[in-house]
Amino acid sequence: MNKPTSADANDRIDPSVWKIVVVVLIGPFMTQLDSTIVNVSLPAIGQSLGATLRITQWVITGYLLALTLMLPLNAWLVDRFGAKRLYLGCFTAFTTASILCGASPTIHLLIAARILQGLAGGILVPMTQMMIARTAGRQMARVMGLASLPVLVGPIVGPVLAGTLLAHVTWPWLFYVNVPAGIAGVGLAARLLPRDAQPEQHRAFDATGFVLISPGLALLIYGMSNYASTPGRIAIAAGACMLAAFVRHALREGPAALVDVRIYRAPIFRQAAATQFFSNGVLYGRQLLIPLYLITGCALSPNQTGWYIAVMGVGMMCSFPSTGFLVDRFGTRMVSAGGALLAFASMLPFVWMAEHDFSHAWALVSLFCAGAGQGTISIPSVSAAYSTVSKATLPLANTALNIAQRLGGPIATTVLAIGVSLTVHAHDASSALSTHTSIASEPSAPHAFVLAFVILAALHAMALVSALQLPVRVVRAPS
Repeated sequence: MNKPTSADANDRIDPSVWKIVVVVLIGPFMTQLDSTIVNVSLPAIGQSLGATLRITQWVITGYLLALTLMLPLNAWLVDRFGAKRLYLGCFTAFTTASILCGASPTIHLLIAARILQGLAGGILVPMTQMMIARTAGRQMARVMGLASLPVLVGPIVGPVLAGTLLAHVTWPWLFYVNVPAGIAGVGLAARLLPRDAQPEQHRAFDATGFVLISPGLALLIYGMSNYASTPGRIAIAAGACMLAAFVRHALREGPAALVDVRIYRAPIFRQAAATQFFSNGVLYGRQLLIPLYLITGCALSPNQTGWYIAVMGVGMMCSFPSTGFLVDRFGTRMVSAGGALLAFASMLPFVWMAEHDFSHAWALVSLFCAGAGQGTISIPSVSAAYSTVSKATLPLANTALNIAQRLGGPIATTVLAIGVSLTVHAHDASSALSTHTSIASEPSAPHAFVLAFVILAALHAMALVSALQLPVRVVRAPS
């Protein structure tokens, strides 16, 4: 029998790495599951509490804005409290907030509890990425590819679990299901996560930077989700001004800034951040446009549309586990650009179908390819970004990368929403997209979506161009 070579031994992922990965994934899995459950259960919650849709939507909006507010604080909080303590504190707070959500007797108290959930959940996902990057080392792409699978399961399991719970119990149990997993997750994290190294000195808190960037991001994202209204446009302008002021402040303060924007000057990190920006943009763009096209343009039912969208998730689940092996074999640029090319090609049949006739077979194949391509764009770019910074700089890199990623979705969907509003029920579509409610019941002609799909294809092309700028291969930076 042949003995394993030293290369094989080096490529084998240490079991201790998997222990840490499994533990830290419980947090983001629960946040994904919780978000999906709440999104599909919103009408039942509003009806039970006697609230209008306009007020009930703040159960989601308040949570998302709280996530955004916390994102810039990630690097400073890790430096101040340590990764393990911060993860334990946020997971405990998220679980406690879940209990408060379930116990809320009014819609306003529920919204307040959801904001607390968002403040805690806003740290869990970037913290998980950072802790995996610290632990995985040179095998980061392989570990991240496999570690992404549980997070993808949340959106698939969520609607089924929500429907089952609402059929047998009341809506508070939608939140109480988080409690057992939260207790188990906190216990395992306390036992298995490594202790934090004590830094020689802590960074001072950049209060000015926080006042500029966190509300600025929240205003910008809120405004883009409500671009058709006057308050939405005011929020966009105010958010953009605050972010511009933060960049000027951060360049002046340098390492003392809450987020040191000079990290974007590093060529590999800048290209990886740009790829993440466009990758998240096309992901959210497809989630907006394709259901709209299938329901209003092709007269499919919401249930049928849900099955079509699920095919994208299947494609991602098929590609994620192999991404790390592909990066090891073919390199960062080829895998990421190959995924972007596949995702771009998957949009061309939709342009053709919008102009001619809808094809169930073409739609299913294209959506599977879109998901498979999406799965191989982001993991190589994330691993490239983290591989070029030292472990000490990882919290900052994690925050900067997540900000770029978080902005890609709302900007892309706003551009698409404008394109849709130009051709599809101009007034009704604009209003519905800005409030995330359904569009007028009258179906639109499929060819009215041609412009929107051309815009979406162009966004995919930008993702491809960005991926082509990534390095052929990356080497892990020294600690």
